Amino acid sequence: MESDRRKYARIATSQVISFAQLDETDHRAVGRDISVGGIRFEAVGCEINLGEVLRLSFNLDGETVVAVGRVAWATELDPITLDVGIEFVEIDPRTARLLDEFADR
Repeated sequence: MESDRRKYARIATSQVISFAQLDETDHRAVGRDISVGGIRFEAVGCEINLGEVLRLSFNLDGETVVAVGRVAWATELDPITLDVGIEFVEIDPRTARLLDEFADR
C-alpha cells in the first residue's frame, strides 16, 4: 500500500474565499481543499504568480479567519481559470487548531 505523501490531512471544501496581495483589494475564489499547511483554490480572471504572498480570508467553524500564504504552485485549468496552491506562512494558532480538529473528524 502506498503511503499518503501529504504532510497534512486535506479537508474538502467548496466555500467562497477571498484573497489579495497584501496591499491590494480582495478577489473572490472557490476553495477546493484546506489543511493546516495551506489551501487550494480556483481563481477566475486574475493573475497570480509563483512565490507571491497573499492575504486569505475564509470561514472556519462559523468564524472568518485571515491567513497569509505564499503561492507554491499555480496551474491553468482554462484560459481564465487558475488552480492555485498556497502554503501558509502566517496562521493564527487557534485557526491551526480548528483545522486540525476538522481533519480529525
